[in-house]
Amino acid sequence: MSFDAVLIANRGEIALRVIEACRELGLKSVVAYSEADADMPYLRLADHTICIGPAAPQKSYLNIAAIISAAELNNVGAIHPGYGFLAENPHFVEVCEDHELTFIGPPKRVMELLGDKVAARQAVAKTGVPVLPGMPMPQTPDEQLEAAKSIGYPLLVKSVYGGGGRGMRWVIDATELLSKVSAAAEEAKAATGSSDLYLEKALEDPRHIEVQIMADYVGNVIHLGERECSIQRRHQKLIEETPAPNLPQETREAIWEAALAAARAVDYQNAGTVEFVVAPDNTFYFIEMNARIQVEHSVSEMICGLNLIKEQIRVALGHPLSHLQEDVPFRGHAIECRINAEDPANAFMPCCGTVGLEQLPGGNGIRFDSALYQGMKVLPYYDSLIAKLIAWGETREEAIVRMGTSLERLVLSGIRTTTPLLMEIIRHPAFREGRVTTAFLEQHFPQ
Repeated sequence: MSFDAVLIANRGEIALRVIEACRELGLKSVVAYSEADADMPYLRLADHTICIGPAAPQKSYLNIAAIISAAELNNVGAIHPGYGFLAENPHFVEVCEDHELTFIGPPKRVMELLGDKVAARQAVAKTGVPVLPGMPMPQTPDEQLEAAKSIGYPLLVKSVYGGGGRGMRWVIDATELLSKVSAAAEEAKAATGSSDLYLEKALEDPRHIEVQIMADYVGNVIHLGERECSIQRRHQKLIEETPAPNLPQETREAIWEAALAAARAVDYQNAGTVEFVVAPDNTFYFIEMNARIQVEHSVSEMICGLNLIKEQIRVALGHPLSHLQEDVPFRGHAIECRINAEDPANAFMPCCGTVGLEQLPGGNGIRFDSALYQGMKVLPYYDSLIAKLIAWGETREEAIVRMGTSLERLVLSGIRTTTPLLMEIIRHPAFREGRVTTAFLEQHFPQ
């Protein structure tokens, strides 16, 4: 597991975070970049850089052969995948292992298990963690209708290998089941290469709560608290916060223990996230586990004072966790807003253009994670996330006030962003009172 240089197979703010972590750990960093990212300022901070292909992700950030070649040419011993792109691709992990490169993340066998949502549900259910009623999708229409009836409506049709809402359909009753199964299968096939589906009982107006976990190679597993992730658009998160508001402490602690049990059940290693839905009566159910560092890990860092990117690298080097559970400090409240180059008034259509930095936020308790620079061109090739704005406060109210001020101070020109909508959400009485569910946008900001 020993290495002294890390190839960063990603872009934007997460690439910058990994560069910083490598510097703090005394490791060299090599950044792999596409032609579209050749002018990114963070490239100057790396020890070495290497272009791996054109702008299109399939020819650069998803090009396994190019990334492995870049690693070998630069004599690195490890690869950090960041989030997105190849971060949850078990074949990539296998190729890294074949080339004696340390993949900074969970091993292939764990990633394969968690990538199969049905197998993951079964593995976690064996530990006694609550799982929603569900089953693999039967083959024939009659069997599908019978299976749905046995589970009960409403229900969800989900992709076995998908994520982020791809291949997912909400089904109210039997009259729409078959058409939605067909549509979900087609979408799942396009997104994942597999049309395999499963049925799962749907909760109405649930909360989406997840737990950040870290695990090392000697059996230590800890949680860093839960995150409230219910405010979403098209199953993509807009705002995350920790701790989750209006969650009974008994439920909170039960969710923590369930997350640890799930991680142990699959022999998890490195950083990961265990996701749950929480019903209005505060009963909760496991839905999946993400085998990577997530965008929203920053809010957990803010209340714990830990650097999860550094911790990932330390674990990959074979070191035990730097903190045991009783040593993890939880202090205050943190909220994260995702600044996306999208137009909320136009169905969140991605926006391209040349960015002008008119004013940026800062101050006590404020963190702005971004790779933006004056004159940067936002191009259509990559995810629309351009920045993460995080506010910390001793109390939730203080964090909300700081976030509101910071959003007002964030002024960009040349592109449309989600900032105005985020300001409206932060000011909304339901948000301020902590009354949030996954239906928040539909209920309070219908298109």
